[in-house]
Amino acid sequence: MKSWDELYAACMACRKCPLAETRHNVVFGEGARDAEVMFIGEGPGEQEDLTGRPFVGRAGKLLDDMLEMIDLKREKVFIGNMVKCRPPENRDPLPAEQEACMDYLRAQVALIQPRIIVCLGRVSALKLIRPDFKITQDHGQWVEKAGVQMMALYHPAALLRDPRKRPETFVDLKSLQAKIREICTHTY
Repeated sequence: MKSWDELYAACMACRKCPLAETRHNVVFGEGARDAEVMFIGEGPGEQEDLTGRPFVGRAGKLLDDMLEMIDLKREKVFIGNMVKCRPPENRDPLPAEQEACMDYLRAQVALIQPRIIVCLGRVSALKLIRPDFKITQDHGQWVEKAGVQMMALYHPAALLRDPRKRPETFVDLKSLQAKIREICTHTY
């Protein structure tokens, strides 16, 4: 297994898919390297591509507010994406693009060893939880995979587009808070 620094360097130099041609920055992810909770979105947006940091635009501000609601500090968790480069026009990452980045994400998970993975949105839930995942039906439901508790929340960008989903997201966040209190030792 690569060290964190080796993984970072490999990811920064990646040219495995066409997204490398249009990116400004690779968005490796950020947060605690020993995070018990990982949040995984689908891919960087415009602001993320420009800054090299995950979830810094309007959706990122909402994610920060969501974390604050359940007493989580951004620096205590790890926030990343399935793909590390921005898909054009913020479209969903193509299957080949997801596959090109999957080894980086797997290595991040292996190095961090989180107890909980929260998929932010449908695309990451389809890839990481199960291929028939329906975000409108299955959000907030817990599954265990390889000893890791996993759930999906609506993507913060979806909540910006449709604020009517916020009450059910609040319920999901309270479930996440309860799970953290149940199984995590140093997240708070």
